[in-house]
Parts: sequence; structure tokens; C-alpha cells
Amino acid sequence: MFFDEPELGLHPEAIRILAGLLRQAESRTQIIAATQSATFLNYFRPEDVIVTDRENGESVFRRLSSENLNEWLDEYSLGELWQKNVFEGGPGYEQSAGLG
Repeated sequence: MFFDEPELGLHPEAIRILAGLLRQAESRTQIIAATQSATFLNYFRPEDVIVTDRENGESVFRRLSSENLNEWLDEYSLGELWQKNVFEGGPGYEQSAGLG
């Protein structure tokens, strides 16, 4: 199942409930949820998250790892780390060949 920004317009408590329902369903079916919400991201483990970036005109997918973020996760939530750009996946400018 694919959900594009399922948290939009939801009360913060409803976001928590939605995340819990998706986590329950993942044992029975494949779930993909695209989000730009740090709040929604906070309800998942790094291993649940695949970050998408653009490199040289192509989409590059990378799964997060608790091992790589362990030190950060002692002080910050996953959503806070994303907002601080500790791992990629935020907006950015992709340079094209021949431009500036």
C-alpha cells in the first residue's frame, strides 16, 4: 500500500495513531508512506526510513541506520535530525552539467 503524506491535516494525536496503525499493518503487507513531516517521522525507527535524493538527474534511495545515527539519537528525535540536515532528504539544489 502506498500513502502520500497521510498525516496532512491530522491532529498531532491522530498522527501518532496513524503511525501506530501503519506499524501494525507492516507485518501483513508492504507499506510505503511518503512524508515531509518531522512529527510523523518521529514515530518510526531509522531502519523504517528510506531517504530519496537527486544526484546527477537520478533518484538515489538510501535506508537509514540506527548504528550510524546512534550518537545523535541520544539527544534528538529522528524528525529533529532530519530538520537539522544530519541525513539527506531535504530540499536542495541539483547542479546540472554546464551550469554555473
